[in-house]
Amino acid sequence: MIDERLEAQYVIGKLRPDLAELTDDWAARSLSYRTVARARYDVAYGDDPREKLDLFYSDASQAPLLVYLHGGYWQRGDKSMYSFIAKPFVENGVDVAVIGYPLCPQVSLSSLVNSVRQSLVYLFNHANKLNINRERFNLCGNSAGGHLVAMMMATTWQDIDLALPNDLIKFGVPISALYQLEPLRQTSLNEAIGLEADEARANSPQFLSPVSDAPILSAVGGSETSVFFTQTDAYIQQWQSDSRRIEKYVEADADHFDIIDNLGDATSGIFQAVFQRLR
Repeated sequence: MIDERLEAQYVIGKLRPDLAELTDDWAARSLSYRTVARARYDVAYGDDPREKLDLFYSDASQAPLLVYLHGGYWQRGDKSMYSFIAKPFVENGVDVAVIGYPLCPQVSLSSLVNSVRQSLVYLFNHANKLNINRERFNLCGNSAGGHLVAMMMATTWQDIDLALPNDLIKFGVPISALYQLEPLRQTSLNEAIGLEADEARANSPQFLSPVSDAPILSAVGGSETSVFFTQTDAYIQQWQSDSRRIEKYVEADADHFDIIDNLGDATSGIFQAVFQRLR
């Protein structure tokens, strides 16, 4: 049964009549950048055809790495559309990895989360071959990608491989993220995701624990629907501690999509907020 109140709050694509034009612009900007970037494309980190990543290189020595996870409610989107986000970071001495991952309903959300974990393990274990700095992993994502950032911050990496450090991620930036998934079960979004109550809770960062004291910048657009502020505030309250710094950042006059558009602009507030905090 769909709850129309939750539908109006979470199905935010309906609030942007120009969404197709905006995403077409992202794709065009990304294609333009991909023709000139120093990069490696479609690096396979797993066996699924969508388990691939793109790496964009700056000219900086021992550069920080920003790993970017795209949104689309775990059922839409492709890494190639988000290459434009790498451009201003690369131009300012940051290497960028943009991760692709399998989508629902072809896979379960739990399987999707594990694919993203696999991508980070691959990057860490093959850092020398890929010419990236595995001591400076920073993680950023929007919407569903923001949820995946928070899930990675709650991953005990040594449960996967004892050779991995639990502080594998030095800094996390969930943007417009979903931290509690139960409300989505009452929206049309769940037709593709297929969440049952147990899986929704197991994949809700709100109810998990961080595994390191890595700082977090939890960002949201000032014009988002109220649920994104409610979820962000609850997450910060739950995860904040004396040793773990979690900052809230609000991009004024930006909605769920504008904030991502702005991330690809070096003059924007959200770009500067992320860039200045990279480890």
